[in-house]
Formats: sequence, C-alpha cells, structure tokens
Amino acid sequence: MRQIGVWNWSLPAWAGRLADGRTYNTCPSAGVCAQACYARHGTYTWPVVRAKHQANLMYVLDDLAGWRTAMVDELGAARFRGSWIRIHDSGDFFSDDYLLAWLDICRTRPDTNFYAYTKEVSRFRSLVEPDPPANFLWVYSYGGKQDAALNPAVDRVADVFPDEAAIVEAGWASQEASDLLAVLGPQLVGVPANRIPRYLKRLAGRRFSEWQAEVDAARSARRTRLRLVIDNTRSEARPERGGEPRAA
Repeated sequence: MRQIGVWNWSLPAWAGRLADGRTYNTCPSAGVCAQACYARHGTYTWPVVRAKHQANLMYVLDDLAGWRTAMVDELGAARFRGSWIRIHDSGDFFSDDYLLAWLDICRTRPDTNFYAYTKEVSRFRSLVEPDPPANFLWVYSYGGKQDAALNPAVDRVADVFPDEAAIVEAGWASQEASDLLAVLGPQLVGVPANRIPRYLKRLAGRRFSEWQAEVDAARSARRTRLRLVIDNTRSEARPERGGEPRAA
C-alpha cells in the first residue's frame, strides 16, 4: 500500500478477546465475509501483529478523545500531506462515537485524504451521507448483514468475486491494479478473492453478494417455518368454544 501512497489504520478483524478479558466485535455487520476474511489469515494472525491491532482497539475503547487527539497530531506530519489513509484494512466502524471521531479527524486534517470499505450501511446513511467531509471517500462492501439496504444503481459498492475473469464477465471494474480504484474508479468495484484454498472452497464460485443472499434467504425461510409452527401450536392449544363450561 505504501508504494501507492496509502497508509493503513487497523483494528483486529471481527470478534475476539482482549488480553484483559474484554470481548469485542469490530465488524458488527459482518455476514459471510467473516467466513472468508483475509484479515483472519496469514500475517494478520501473527502474535506481534495481532497485539498491535488489539492495542489500537484498546486505545480507542479506553480513551477515545485522547486517541483522536493523537491521530490528529500524527497526521500533521509532512509525509501525510496529500497522502491517503485507508481506515481499516481490518475492522470496521463499530460504533457511532468511533465513526464520529474519524469524521472529526478528517475535517481537522483537510490536506490528507481518507477512504474506507464498510458494511455499516445504516450508520453511514445516518452519520456520513448527509454531510461527508470533502476528503473522505467510502465504498460499501457486500457480504454483510445489511446487503439488502444497498442499491448498486446509486451506491458505490464492492463485491468479492472468485477471480478476475468473473469480474470482467459481470461488467464490473477491478481494483487489483490499485486499491484506490475502489473509491476513485467506476462505481461497481470488483475485488478478486484472495487465493486462500479453504476460503475459495467456501466461496464455491460465488460472489460475496450471492453467498450472502443465499444465507439471508435460508434464514428467512427458517423464520417463516418457525412462525408457522408457533401459530399451529397456538391454534391447537385453544379450547373449542362448544367445549367451554357454562355457568349453572
């Protein structure tokens, strides 16, 4: 990322436990993506890397105001002027307060550019879209619990595909040449899946959006069946009017 002028800020991916025993979920809207997340594999799982990402999270959780001030101070360095900061190559905007702190950082450092992938659709609709900082760009990524709220005719969206050929066939634009294309290129962003064998097996030739849609449909069907069972049980439990005792 550094070779294209991009710096990263990272949190631990998805859910886990901190050294002090606290549990966390930095990706509350993650769906199927959690089952094939590149940030839960390889160097991200090395103890020294995981410890660094967890330290970042603890700083945010324990002293959000202090963390915000430290970020503003660090981003004042000359090397960040005109550069890009990718907010989260792992993790997401897990709370309103955390997202608002980032928006404040963006506005305080207008000479630095910021971008992010996110699955926090409703949070962005409420807190970002009405008045986004001019130097902050984002792309909504498929594979999350809020996929149904996305409209690719309007929203900038990213989807993970099995490979580059699948991206071309779908008529989407790949960001493989530069991650900045996710926010600077065409609106429909194709991301080729990482070549991690067990993740490719789970993907099974699908896009994240297709996989998530299958999961959502199956979950909806289970809920419908459960409602029918409950309704039938209630009907069977009601006494027939003709059998009710009458007062003498």
